Amino acid sequence: MASKQHEPIGNLLVHRAFRNFVEDELLPSIDFDAESFWQGLESLIRELTPANRELLRIRDMLQQKIDDWHGLHDGPNFDHDDYVAFLRDIGYLLEPGESFEIGTTGVDPEIAEVAGPQLVVPVSNARFALNAANARWGSLYDALYGTDVIPSDAGKEAGAAYNPKRGEAVIAYAADFLDRAIPLPSASHANPSDAAYRAAESYVGSSRDGAKCCYLFRHHGLHVEIQTDPEHPIGRDAPGHVSDVILESALTTIQDCEDSVAAVDAEDKVGVYRNWLGLMRGDLAATFEKGDRAMTRRLSEDRRYTASNGSEIVLPGRSLMLVRNVGHLMTTNAVLDEAGDEVCEGILDALVTSACAVANRRQDARLPNSRSGAIYIVKPKMHGPDEVAFTNALFMAVEDVLGLERNTLKVGVMDEERRTTVNLQACIREVRDRLVFINTGFLDRTGDEIHTSMQAGAVLPKETIKSQPWINAYEDWNVDVGIRCGLPGRAQIGKGMWPKPDEMRQMMDAKQAHPEAGASCAWVPSPTAATLHAMHYHFVDVSAVQEKLSSRPHASLDDILTPPLGDPAILTPAEIQAELDNNAQGILGYVVRWIDQGVGCSKVPDISDVGLMEDRATLRISSQHIANWLLHGVTTEQQVMETFRRMAIVVDDQNAGDPDYRRMSDSYDDSIAFEAACDLVFKGCEQPNGYTEPLLHEHRRDLKAVS
Repeated sequence: MASKQHEPIGNLLVHRAFRNFVEDELLPSIDFDAESFWQGLESLIRELTPANRELLRIRDMLQQKIDDWHGLHDGPNFDHDDYVAFLRDIGYLLEPGESFEIGTTGVDPEIAEVAGPQLVVPVSNARFALNAANARWGSLYDALYGTDVIPSDAGKEAGAAYNPKRGEAVIAYAADFLDRAIPLPSASHANPSDAAYRAAESYVGSSRDGAKCCYLFRHHGLHVEIQTDPEHPIGRDAPGHVSDVILESALTTIQDCEDSVAAVDAEDKVGVYRNWLGLMRGDLAATFEKGDRAMTRRLSEDRRYTASNGSEIVLPGRSLMLVRNVGHLMTTNAVLDEAGDEVCEGILDALVTSACAVANRRQDARLPNSRSGAIYIVKPKMHGPDEVAFTNALFMAVEDVLGLERNTLKVGVMDEERRTTVNLQACIREVRDRLVFINTGFLDRTGDEIHTSMQAGAVLPKETIKSQPWINAYEDWNVDVGIRCGLPGRAQIGKGMWPKPDEMRQMMDAKQAHPEAGASCAWVPSPTAATLHAMHYHFVDVSAVQEKLSSRPHASLDDILTPPLGDPAILTPAEIQAELDNNAQGILGYVVRWIDQGVGCSKVPDISDVGLMEDRATLRISSQHIANWLLHGVTTEQQVMETFRRMAIVVDDQNAGDPDYRRMSDSYDDSIAFEAACDLVFKGCEQPNGYTEPLLHEHRRDLKAVS
């Protein structure tokens, strides 16, 4: 709906905040004419909106046919072969077509060639976005000392003051890692020397600044920097005067405009776009208080070394940044079309985030992002090859508007919806010349799994769902298809997030499974986690793993198409209540921050007070899970509402130390956040594909209207 803030430009109505950003900040950064920009945007909206809406109609139509089919068959005991044949008949499951390999060119080595950790960060938060961009390099000593990877026993506790005994354990752990990753000839990193460093097979070069020397090594494509300094408080007494070990960590970072942000109106979108533009221009800064000091964070400079032959080595100081646009579903009031309707947010994202990235292409000499001039856009929540083809058409149209060479815009396809999973090869074919990334996203994928089979029967408890055959088949299928479509050496095959940012010892024990599964990148929740996870890529040669996996049998499509359904009669009342408590507490803990504070991703304590990284994908699972159990009589509306009220008290108590927090339990009827959480469940079956965005946006806008 048009407001007093909307101004006519051609046949569009443009919100003043967005217009000012475009004309005063974005276009001067890329030397682009305003009239051409607005005409180009109007053309994109006019030509592509009908196709976007038709794709959403097809989603709804296919889901309705699946719901109707389950209504005519015997609940969870339906005939699997009949079900698969039905999915083929309605065009949900397509033939993969002939074999092919992607033809993407002009891809930076961080994506095409080197395996390593990948960060995902809300670009709406400048401090977090900069911290992630600078996480290309991280201190292994700091990562070990500050986490539970080093046990806090036998006098090794971490306190306010430096603990030398804990420091000794850190140094020993790091030396053991270095002996495995970059062994020295006839020496150990527990007692190294300058001569031993320079004789190592993996030695690349060094730099010196007074007494401080940095030795650079390369292994599996990743760099390691060993710093020695006899005058440093740590290096003074350490073997070989090693003061720190710096690992090349987050090779790539996804700056997120989607699941981890809460951008519900024009002003919010401008904040998202402004930070992305600042990253691309290289001038984004964030000032904040740390302790009793004011600090300003900016993008890191490149790192420089001298090779053995005297030549200069320059390594990027920052992660290679991708930007995640929103999917095809949502609209935004930043621009209204000629009918006065909000425009498709994904269309606007494609043009604006690409234009912001052109600012980086125009200033290569200063903090370049892609050294090949590529613009990397991750596209989420696409359902099947027709939706991927639409993204390809959108990217071509954006390239034409901005005067970019064809396939400058590279695409990352997130394999997080079942219709994309089962048709992944056909999806890849639609973007075969611009694809740089596929990944599995267990969380959204589980939410879609529940919603797709909503009418089939009651789903299993969440933890049991994780152990069902479909999930392992899905993870393997993604790698199998990616390898067979020629991604190794050209594009990333990725795995999902480690959700417990404080449980780094668990992560070190578990997450090596991702490179061992053939993933060339995997998501981590923090720069510290990126540094620790980087060790796994020194232990595992991902390219060798992918080569070995290329000859294994293909994962089972039948397993993928077997929904995680169970018999609720085997669950005790206590087990049902525990599952409801867990889901409701997680929903409320996330939603109350989203609605009341506009926080799209944060570390939310679970019911056991373990901090978990929560975003809309985790919310989608929990809300769809309760909605499914309500539908199939596992629980009742009365029990769910009682659970929500009881868990609201728990969440209120968990947030008691936050001065900006609004308690829900003081007046349930007056809490928009509590209402939103309930709507996500009680209206869950009718939400498109089980997505949470429509209700979250509606309620956040309601709160902003009365605040």
